[in-house]
Amino acid sequence: MLKNALWLFGFTVVLLLAFLPSYVKMQELKEKNREYAQRIEILTRRNIQLEREQHLLESDPAYLEKVAREKMGLIRTGEKVYRMVPTQKPARQ
Repeated sequence: MLKNALWLFGFTVVLLLAFLPSYVKMQELKEKNREYAQRIEILTRRNIQLEREQHLLESDPAYLEKVAREKMGLIRTGEKVYRMVPTQKPARQ
């Protein structure tokens, strides 16, 4: 009876050693899959935002003007641009 228990224990250990690397690899792949799913979700949201902005740029002249003024620094004819430059504090000696 003890001999059968030892054989069973030995067989269990061999099976464990045989399948443990596969189990670890499977867990690593599941984790990568979760990370990729999160990345896909983030990129999908970003894509939706960019599509909305594209639609606004193509159909809303006020939005297009706002973007042109803010990001590209464009102005209308006859306008003057005043840039506010922060004053520098004198260095302490």
